Amino acid sequence: MKTSRRPWLSLRRDQRGVSAIEFALIAPVAIAFYMGAAEFCQGFMAQKRMGHVASQVADMVAQEETITTVEIDNLFDIGGLIMKPFPTTDLQMRVSSVTRGSDGVVKVDWSRGDGMAARAVGSTVTVPNNMISNGESLVMSEAIYNYDSPVDYLMPAVTQFTHSYYLRPRMVPQVACSNC
Repeated sequence: MKTSRRPWLSLRRDQRGVSAIEFALIAPVAIAFYMGAAEFCQGFMAQKRMGHVASQVADMVAQEETITTVEIDNLFDIGGLIMKPFPTTDLQMRVSSVTRGSDGVVKVDWSRGDGMAARAVGSTVTVPNNMISNGESLVMSEAIYNYDSPVDYLMPAVTQFTHSYYLRPRMVPQVACSNC
């Protein structure tokens, strides 16, 4: 039996275990990409649902001639259902009716919040340019959602999503709130 004086030279030609080494090098990167994509998709879905909450609340209020605080609270409950399967404890909503006065300043007519304070009646707000003219009214819905990723891989801290939605009243020039 012949023994080689240089056993490491035979290792250079040996191909056994190459696949295992390649897998060991590539697997962590592939798993990290997969986890990152899954976490990004979850955060994106939470952000989109929160935007739907703001638009639905504004849409439902804009369809009314007059609304009550009980009806608004019911709409906030519907907003919580839209957020499912995400937890609603971090969802904050507010709906307000605002009017641009003859002086061009937009002021709050009434406001109601769930998890966030209602705006003070008569306080000024900023709306996008050319949204309404003097004497016109808007329903303004706002939502804030503090998203905490269940994995905390790419987004280790709480990410806050915000959305504001503006709609003109459909049935009347201004939606009234009877007991706001």
